[in-house]
Amino acid sequence: MQLTKHTDLSLRVLMYLAITDDELSTIKDISEHYNVSRNHLMKVVNRLATLGYIKSSQGRGGGIALALPVEEIGVGDIVRAMEQTLNMIDCEGSGCPLTPACLLKGILSEAATAFLKSLDGYSIADLVRNRPQLIRLIG
Repeated sequence: MQLTKHTDLSLRVLMYLAITDDELSTIKDISEHYNVSRNHLMKVVNRLATLGYIKSSQGRGGGIALALPVEEIGVGDIVRAMEQTLNMIDCEGSGCPLTPACLLKGILSEAATAFLKSLDGYSIADLVRNRPQLIRLIG
């Protein structure tokens, strides 16, 4: 399973905000540090704000920050919220003649459930335990 760039960037934004010590960050700063499009980052930030993971303030001196403690932001929750589908294959739309008797979809569904269960064991706090190293990398 490969996560979309949208989900990947969501996790990176949350990590960035977690290591910046409750300072307000800007989309410009984050886009420059991660070398990503501001447009794409705006979509990610808007979605995270809508979901209540981050808060934003506009205008001079505005920016974004975490809305929750890092320990309360589950990695599995973020993946579920950001991914449009967690289906590993599309049996219905594939026209595959094996679909009525195929066991593959069930096995892959079981694997996806195990994947998410594993992610549920981690929070954003776990992703930034090496905070000093991460701070050096984003300078």
